[in-house]
Amino acid sequence: MIFGQDRNELRKMYADAWRKRCDKEPLTPLETQIADVVESHPEYHADVMSVDLERDYTPDGGETNPFLHMGLHLGIREQIATNRPPGISRVYSTLASKTGDAHMAEHRMIDCLAETLWEAQSQNAAPDEKAYLDRLHRLTR
Repeated sequence: MIFGQDRNELRKMYADAWRKRCDKEPLTPLETQIADVVESHPEYHADVMSVDLERDYTPDGGETNPFLHMGLHLGIREQIATNRPPGISRVYSTLASKTGDAHMAEHRMIDCLAETLWEAQSQNAAPDEKAYLDRLHRLTR
């Protein structure tokens, strides 16, 4: 596991990577990946730079958790880079070509990943890879 289980530790990694990017300091490969995702989400810059990294984001308050969202981007990018599950890289390429926007393609794929993870959590089971790939393939039709 890249990040461990501590939410505040994870959020601090985002903040540190973004601060280093802004200050033009050297970044590790993982920090570069994190900073790239933060950079592509200017709407979350204030959250990442906040002194209150322990803040809760609640869906019932209509809030999107920026750290969860950016973490899903990192997950999608890792899946694409490793082509795991098999075929996801091709789905991404097709979707990025179809939308003309790589970031938008990731967002559409994130919806599928989030739904698959929610399903697995609600059923107390491992994510269903086939169902996930089926959802992704529907995006390319």
